[in-house]
Amino acid sequence: MKIITTSLPGVLIIEPKVYSDERGFFTETFQLERYKQAGMTLPFVQENHSRSHRGVLRGLHQQRTHPQGKLVRVSRGAAFDVAVDLNPDSPTYGQHIGVELNDENHRQLWIPPGYAHGFCVLSEVTDVQYSCTDVYYPDDEDGVRWDDPDLAIPWPIQQPVLSTKDLALPTLRERMQRL
Repeated sequence: MKIITTSLPGVLIIEPKVYSDERGFFTETFQLERYKQAGMTLPFVQENHSRSHRGVLRGLHQQRTHPQGKLVRVSRGAAFDVAVDLNPDSPTYGQHIGVELNDENHRQLWIPPGYAHGFCVLSEVTDVQYSCTDVYYPDDEDGVRWDDPDLAIPWPIQQPVLSTKDLALPTLRERMQRL
């Protein structure tokens, strides 16, 4: 397993070992001791699976008082996955990283609690699976708009398909005024 650090503290890109032959491939998507050594020490308590079509963008989401760490991977298709630092006391506040996760590179993205998360779908159909360190609380939702000019995320799609909820998310500045 290869661990790649990013410009955001604690956010990691993980490249698991993949064993391929004429039958297909095998990879471990999680192994407790190796992932603990990489700094992922919180237990996973919820597993999510999302299927979306080309052009869908989900995010940027987080929870206010029950922040979730997320170990994200794509089991089918391809997605551009993004983590954003929303901690106003952080030296990397408002910064983001983005990485393509797909069913060929088998990469994973570890997003520690406190970061916002989102992704857009790059293939016809994409399955995103992620393990979370806390359960989902609908009343605790928070986030920022995907197209916030202060974030300047270089999304690889121009006119995404968004949920009503995601269209109503505030910009980073609007969010700060509410805090």
